[in-house]
This record gives sequence, structure tokens and C-alpha cells, in this order.
Amino acid sequence: MQALNKLKVLDLSRYIAGPNCGMILGDQGADVIKVESVGRGEETRLLPPKIGDHAIYPLVFNRNKRAMTLNFRSPEGQTLLRELIAEADVVIENFRPGTLEKMGCDWDTLKALNERLILVRISGYGQTGPWGRKPCFDAIAQAAGGLMELTGEAGGQPMPAGTFIIDYVTSLYACIGILSAVEARHTTGVGQLVDLAMLDCSLSLLMTAIPEFMLTGRELTRGGSRDRYSTPASNFECKDGRWVHINAGSDSLFPRLAAATGNEHLLQDERFATNSARMQRIEDVEAIVSEWAMARTSDEVLAAMDEAGIPCARVATIGEICNNEQLHARGQFMDVENPAYGKITMAGIPIQLSDTPGQLRHAPPVVGQHTAEVLKDWLGYDEDQVARLREQKIV
Repeated sequence: MQALNKLKVLDLSRYIAGPNCGMILGDQGADVIKVESVGRGEETRLLPPKIGDHAIYPLVFNRNKRAMTLNFRSPEGQTLLRELIAEADVVIENFRPGTLEKMGCDWDTLKALNERLILVRISGYGQTGPWGRKPCFDAIAQAAGGLMELTGEAGGQPMPAGTFIIDYVTSLYACIGILSAVEARHTTGVGQLVDLAMLDCSLSLLMTAIPEFMLTGRELTRGGSRDRYSTPASNFECKDGRWVHINAGSDSLFPRLAAATGNEHLLQDERFATNSARMQRIEDVEAIVSEWAMARTSDEVLAAMDEAGIPCARVATIGEICNNEQLHARGQFMDVENPAYGKITMAGIPIQLSDTPGQLRHAPPVVGQHTAEVLKDWLGYDEDQVARLREQKIV
């Protein structure tokens, strides 16, 4: 048994936020049906990076799903879509606002069709407001939502994060919204609309920036790898050219760092004795730690910090991540078989439940791999009915 094995999810979404949300639900047992365009599938199947003719993106966000194709543009396809929605617990979509309405699938219509339905709508700016119809991608949300202003070297160019952080966070909030709506449905018996905007979700990543500005007028901006409120807590280069991140800014950790680096005398100096004092002399503090680190290899720095009980890590390459003993011990890599790619290694399931653990049930599917199976399981269609739909290019 898995936690969500009674949940039926129709995933109409593309790119990252919606598909990742569906995958998380699938990892915990939900029956997730990935719906794509007839023939070519969703857009990410055409994007690099690729292995031969096959894109890697669909592998990352579509495990534990069954895949079918459907022609949304045809009236028959839209009718079939409503039949599927009538059977679903959850529908996930991230079309531009207004697209579902053009297909005759507005919320009032769907709610009348299936009163228990939970409709999850993910968009750049939400279903309401003056920006609602504007297009948006992750980097746009990072720029518009303030995260890009906080990322990069002090005084340097604003930078996007190294990953699609807003997409991922939005997918997590979408899962929380779904599970909240499912819990509410246990009481009310009816579903509800879950409206997720990437811009809204970006605000949750801004730490103290909003109240700090509202209360003091100070605008938080880029600070490189430094912690904003304590020092030393930053990246430091070592003798072997590798970087480590040391976080010893608190008044409980700094004495350990001073002892480990042979700088106990700093504890008697009022300029370094407290974090508030050190924050007035960040460059001086970092220069002391930097000189010590540059005289040692990253292995030596890590060993010294570990012995002192100070949080520290080498800035790992992706190759090192793939060989990380801690991640392997936690089962955070899994091998799956795919009809197009063969054996694939991918990131594992981070949510670890003691009694109903997530598990791999379906490898990332190829386009339309389970169309006939889904139509039979969800709608009771026989082979002749599916064959007719294929002939008409509806599926």
C-alpha cells in the first residue's frame, strides 16, 4: 500500500511545475495519467539535452505516470477530455489562463460535471489580476518576483538561480494545495479550485526582504555567497583550487572556528568577539579565514571543520553528487527501464514514509504508451473504440 493509491490524477501540464507536481503524487502511489498531444507529445520532448533523438527532460518529471495522447483541438477530443475529468480526483493544468475555457472546460462546467474534482491551475501570474494573461517562464518569475535581485555577486549583475527554482517551489505548493483540498473534501464531500501563481510562490523565497523593506525602507540585494546576517559564513577557496562553504557565524560556532584555525586570540578582541561586531568587519573576518583555507587542501579544511563540529561542505560537482555515499545510502538514486532509452539512473524519492513508502511503479513513459490501457481502466473503452479514436486522430 502507498499513501495516495486511491487518488486518480489527470496531468494535462507541460514543462516543469505541473509535471513535477504530478510526479510527486505518483511517487506516493497516485494513478497519474500524463496527457500529451497526439504524435509529438509535449514541448519538452523536442528540447535539448538529448540522447540520440530522445530528450532527457521528460525522463526527469514523468516517472510513475501512465501516458496517453489526446487531440485537444478537436471537439471529439474535448468531449473525451471531459469524460476523463469526470472520473478524476485531481486535474493539473498549466495552460495560459483562458485556455481551458476555450475548450469548454471552465471551472463551473467541470464542477457541475464532477463535484469532487480538485482542479489545480498553475500559471505565471494566477487566474486573476491585471497580469493574468501574460506569458511566463521560471526566469521571468525570478526576475519579476525579486529572487534575481537577491542572486549574484555584490554589486554585480542580477543572476537567475542555477536551477528552475520557482518551477520546483510552485510544484511543491501545488502538492500542498492538492493534499489540503483532499483533506477538506473528506469533510465537505466536494472539491475545489487550487490557483497557483509562480509570482506568488516566488515571494515565499524572499526571506526577510518584504518586512525589512516595509518596516525600515532597506532593500535587500545581492551579496554573493555570504550569509546576510552572520559572518564568517561564505565560500572560501582552498589550496587545491576547490571551494568550500563554511558557516561559523553564530557566537556559539565562531569560538570553535577560532580554535580550529589557530586564531583563539580573536575571542579576546572586541572587534571579533560577537557576531554583531564581526558584521561590521566582514572583510577582515573573511580575510582571516581565507588565508587559513588557502594554505590547505579542501580535504584538510573539511577534516578540520568536521573535527571542530562546524557546518562545512565542499562545493560539489555533479560528478561528485552522483557518487555521494550519503545519497546512495539514503537510496536517492534509482535505475529505471524505458522503452526508448534503456536503463536510466535518476534522482530518487526524497519523501521517506515509514509505513507507506514511495516506490517506482512506472518508468517515464514514451508518448502515448498507455493510451489504450488508460481508456479501458478509466472509461471502460474496448479495443474497437480505441481503434476508432486512433483512426480519427483523436488519440
